[in-house]
Amino acid sequence: MKTYKIACVMLLLMSYAYSYGQTDSTRKNIDLNEVIITVNKASEKLKNVSQEVTVINKEKIESVNPTNSADLLAKQGLQVQMSQQGGGSPTLRGFEASRILLVIDGVRMNNLIYRAGHLQDIIKTDVNLLDRVEILYGPSSTIYGSDALGGVIHLHTKTPMFSSSTKNETHVSFLSKYSSANSGIINHVDLNLGSSKFASLTSFSISQFGDLQGGKNKNPFYDGNYGERPYYVESINGIDSIMQNENRFLQVGTAYNQLDVIQKFSFKSSNFTKHELNFQYSTTNDVPRYDRLTDIGSSGLLKYAEWYYGPQTRLMAAYSLNSYNNSRWMQNFHVGFSYQSLQESRHNRSYKSVTLNNRIENVNILGYDIYAQHENEKGKLLVGVDGQFNSLKSTAYKSNIISGISSPLDTRYPDGDNTMNYFGLYVSHNYKLSDKTNISEGLRLGYSALKSTLVDTALLFSLPYTSIEQATPVYSASVGIIHRPTKSTKLSFTIATGFRVPNVDDLSKIFGSSEGNVIVPNKELKPEQTINYEIGYTQFLGSKTSWENYVYYTSIKDITVVDKFTFNGQDSIVYDGNLSQVLANQNKQQGFIYGASSNIATDLSDYFNLQCGLNYTYGRTKTDSVNVPLDHIPPFMSRVALNYKREKFKAIFYTNYNASKKLKDYLLNGEDNEQYATAVGMPAWITFNISASYKIQKNIDLNFAVENMLDTQYRVFASGMNAAGRNFIISLRGKF
Repeated sequence: MKTYKIACVMLLLMSYAYSYGQTDSTRKNIDLNEVIITVNKASEKLKNVSQEVTVINKEKIESVNPTNSADLLAKQGLQVQMSQQGGGSPTLRGFEASRILLVIDGVRMNNLIYRAGHLQDIIKTDVNLLDRVEILYGPSSTIYGSDALGGVIHLHTKTPMFSSSTKNETHVSFLSKYSSANSGIINHVDLNLGSSKFASLTSFSISQFGDLQGGKNKNPFYDGNYGERPYYVESINGIDSIMQNENRFLQVGTAYNQLDVIQKFSFKSSNFTKHELNFQYSTTNDVPRYDRLTDIGSSGLLKYAEWYYGPQTRLMAAYSLNSYNNSRWMQNFHVGFSYQSLQESRHNRSYKSVTLNNRIENVNILGYDIYAQHENEKGKLLVGVDGQFNSLKSTAYKSNIISGISSPLDTRYPDGDNTMNYFGLYVSHNYKLSDKTNISEGLRLGYSALKSTLVDTALLFSLPYTSIEQATPVYSASVGIIHRPTKSTKLSFTIATGFRVPNVDDLSKIFGSSEGNVIVPNKELKPEQTINYEIGYTQFLGSKTSWENYVYYTSIKDITVVDKFTFNGQDSIVYDGNLSQVLANQNKQQGFIYGASSNIATDLSDYFNLQCGLNYTYGRTKTDSVNVPLDHIPPFMSRVALNYKREKFKAIFYTNYNASKKLKDYLLNGEDNEQYATAVGMPAWITFNISASYKIQKNIDLNFAVENMLDTQYRVFASGMNAAGRNFIISLRGKF
């Protein structure tokens, strides 16, 4: 045990994450200086961006054989919370869910019901068609608007390829994969048809996952076992029974299936202008909410017989026009319009109850983003406008599973019309002060309007109003300076503000948060705001080694918290037949988060490349006495990866390490889910993993991986389920 821990600590001193933007494990790291990113919408060289950025390119995606997009981020070293296998909620710099922004192919995914707890929406993107993922750390509201407090995760799917000659070209890619920990089967195929002016890309992915097997071997950082599944509920002939689990490490109630379909068309109307249509569809079967299925009721038995999300469906249709012409003053011009339709639902039934509660949310979103960019030898100027029109219809009913009779049930959100609209005008400027120094500035002015109406205010208790409205002006600004005293050294300093406008989930939700408590609307809720200070230092040591370091401090104003409130002058009301304490979202706290990251990448030889680093985050809410923990703050994390590449063979050995998170550092009764931790909090853990691929033919690769090689029992901080145990993965990937 002692030797094991010493080895882990030695790895810890080296480790954390992959280096940024490297497209080939044997390329010289100095090439990182020339990586092109679009994380700030228009293309930009990474060396001219003052904020911390991570790029996960296609080679890295394929090298770790991800199950879904959440799994990809976790394997690349991000904190990803798990409430069920069909999900994953990433954290950036201590911000999670509605406090980070998800973008796919330039389209904003966040909507009016994104909650502040844990979100699973990132799995609604097809990881098998991703070309790259760009992660921008720190407040990014100047370019992206509301929600980008912790940063932006921008997912880019593959683009249709045109023919390089006068002949039409056809390309087919496929993937077939099996993983042992969940008996998972993934099959993917995409077809590209291209001429000189027209291209089409069609993609299908079908994923089937059984119940997830957790690790069997005791965590060396903890004395006991945790997260096992000794019992589960099964309904036999309509009667609920507690069943003994023959394999207590098998997390019964985690299986799910997913379908992803993507169709893209590209058309060149001239040498300067390209049009693209982007259709995306993703859906699942019913996804069990595993953590809820393990809750224990007042009787000492399992609380729920059923708790699941209905099919999680996302439909997107987007049009974009991109024109680049050096002869114009505004050389780069972009117009984008999008439509999204989403459905999510929650269904739960208590043990031995015949009543199934059903709550369904239907969301529709219209969005637009228009910008133009001027570029010369001194710098770039970007000017744009963007906006979204969100609508929601919330319905609910109870159903008797025996008689089939339905009856009214309170909706999660107001049962009338719910709308939320954004508008923003933004400008950013990057100017070359000298050969060694660049400065960038940005400013956003915007406006947000929300309205919810209530129809049946007497369903559970009478409300003194029938509508909830709010109109909020918003603004954000950023300044960044980059100085290169030598060709091998980059220094950066950034100040950026961020904001998150209250949405329908924050402002209009009326529901019982827990037994004896009810949350009611608070019309006075204001936007959360942050200001972030960041210092970066990058050093290129020769032509083979890069070392990147960032230190930041984020001040948070008007933090939204759930606290005691009054309704009609009363601090308690009768809700769902019970006298309940009145609560509401309120801006009652100020806080801070600070942290640091350090990452190094080096070519050890022509065949070996080492990438390692660390990440530390600390967050507290300010009080008049002792500061208390913020929720969502991950423990210290580290990672090390050794890559090997030679001719037809590639391999990567990597470790992920998380330090312990003690209960004294949890925000109790918040979103850190202390009820799913051990008696002392979340123990530290480390995994050892290897993935290899061999080119058996020119266009066919055979991949093999072993994850969590020691079959360690562990759970990621704030998660409600154990991570996978030893997992064997085999896949066949081809391109023709």
